[in-house]
Amino acid sequence: MSRFLDDSKLRADHSSSLTRRDSFGLLSGAAFAAALPSLAVAKAPMLGQPRTDFHRFKLGAFEVTIIRDGTRSVAGPYPAFGADQFEEDVHELMAKNHLPLKRFELPYAPVLVNTGKALVLFDAGNGLSRRPASGYLQDGLKLAGYSPEMVDVVVITHCHPDHIGGLMEKGKAAFPNARYVCGEAEYSFWSPQENLNAGRAIARRARFVQDKVAPLAQKMTFLKNEGEVLPGIRAIASPGHTPGHLAYHIESSGKRLLILGDAIVHFVVSIQRPDWPLASDMDKELAAKTRRNLLAMIAADRIPITGYHLPFPAIGFVEPLNEAFRFIPASYQFNL
Repeated sequence: MSRFLDDSKLRADHSSSLTRRDSFGLLSGAAFAAALPSLAVAKAPMLGQPRTDFHRFKLGAFEVTIIRDGTRSVAGPYPAFGADQFEEDVHELMAKNHLPLKRFELPYAPVLVNTGKALVLFDAGNGLSRRPASGYLQDGLKLAGYSPEMVDVVVITHCHPDHIGGLMEKGKAAFPNARYVCGEAEYSFWSPQENLNAGRAIARRARFVQDKVAPLAQKMTFLKNEGEVLPGIRAIASPGHTPGHLAYHIESSGKRLLILGDAIVHFVVSIQRPDWPLASDMDKELAAKTRRNLLAMIAADRIPITGYHLPFPAIGFVEPLNEAFRFIPASYQFNL
């Protein structure tokens, strides 16, 4: 019995000894840690938002890649959107959707569709001259595994500068092996030389067309409503934002996608309040009618959409909401 007691005492003494040693080690470690701030410690730098990025998914037998060409932060959305409304009403809509009241983000998202036989680019981005906020399509292409020489067809939804600025760089075609597609009504409106002497807004955009689009006219196909770019890719007339604006319907193996260009601009205002005017719509009444008709078709047929100014990666769905609609960003639907 005494031996047992003696053994217990030994174990207790040993445990106490370990505890003292461990405590000493911990204190020593703490002392070392306390000394660390005096040492030169490397810290990771703040990197900021990415200028470009890409998002890729399958659509039937096609492969779709959406490129981030950049993003601008601008004042608004009022009065750029809803100028005929009370400012407070526009602010209320923003607040309900957890968005800032007096600034909004304008992303740019060109789309690539690889049919397996041709690589088709929808809109050419802002171009290098519009940096640092945008003009990163060429960088985005390389990041996504492409080169400009691989692009077989460039499709122009409409001739605003942020969609055509990247067609020509330093006086040369940025996509040297491509043919080009533009709406017949769109090109007919913007291309006449007399537009250069029109009002300031028309003249500025007409100059862009002369510099960026007209040099490529000999390699260009001009489409009307339902015109085909390639099998599985056809035009949908969507005028109002510009006279000849075209959206595009993509279909492969029963899977569908609508490329909306600027028929829809803001993912909340344009969709939840499609009748509110947009300052850059040339025919505001017609643009509102186009928006509502497109949204009704998209919601009824449950067609996924991508839009040039939707939040990146600019892909999602539309469903009815009260007297209008709402945008639902895609999650993993295209991954399965």
